[in-house]
Amino acid sequence: MFHFVRQRKYWYLISLLIIVPGIISLLFRGLNLGIDFTGGSLVEVQFQKQVSVQEVRAVLTGHGLERSVIQLSGDRQVLIRTGVITETQNQAMIESLGKEVGTLTVLRNEAVGPVIGKELAQRAILALLAAAVAIVVYISWRFEFKQGLAAIVALLHDALITIGIFSLFWIQVDSAFVAAVLTILGYSINATIVIFDRIRENAKAAKKTEPLEDVVNRSLWDTMARSINTSVTVMFMLLALFFLGGATLKAFVLALMIGVVSGTWSSIFIAGPVWLDLRKRLPRSKRPAGARA
Repeated sequence: MFHFVRQRKYWYLISLLIIVPGIISLLFRGLNLGIDFTGGSLVEVQFQKQVSVQEVRAVLTGHGLERSVIQLSGDRQVLIRTGVITETQNQAMIESLGKEVGTLTVLRNEAVGPVIGKELAQRAILALLAAAVAIVVYISWRFEFKQGLAAIVALLHDALITIGIFSLFWIQVDSAFVAAVLTILGYSINATIVIFDRIRENAKAAKKTEPLEDVVNRSLWDTMARSINTSVTVMFMLLALFFLGGATLKAFVLALMIGVVSGTWSSIFIAGPVWLDLRKRLPRSKRPAGARA
């Protein structure tokens, strides 16, 4: 049986090779923020015939607005969110839609200010901090404090990989991206808790002479098939959404796909080994890992 835990320095190194370029990109380039963060125009129109996203996007591409968000509401109603454009550009876009796609009625045409973006960013950060605190409290109660810290390291790992890759490849992010990152954290912590639970059960049944490294490694093998099978199943669904769900969902689904792969990796190769290192290097907790059932 391959000993994953004894090779943990290599797993840490692989993760760092992905995370560090992402952090450097975040520091020097930041993220490609969408209009949810930067502000822009919000136009809602209703056509007299059925239209597709591709028809609308073709017109917008002609005006240099190919990165706008286009959402269908029913067969004839379309919501368009663009970056910051002038009133002249706005009117030209609407006229082109009327000429090239079909007769339309403007239901809404308004500017979205960047203040909304600041509010979204603040709420996203607050949501992440609140989730992190709740996770540490829950895992400390359910298992032990060091496992709570290890879980946060694994979650930070997943968030940095996802956000870093989006920064490296300059993929536009919007409010859906925030939802995707929070979903990733929820998925990852679920897999991590399953492994921590197996470690606790195996630790109870282990002989006193059995090294903790071997207990953690055995626990990883016990949950390996479950972790991989669950992730592969989720990836099938995400791949279907990515290829068939339309352009609007692509960035959101891509973030989830990166997060699922990263979450599977971190739950197997990061969370347990980090907890083991914390147990070795920090003073031991008065309460053993399996104190609470």
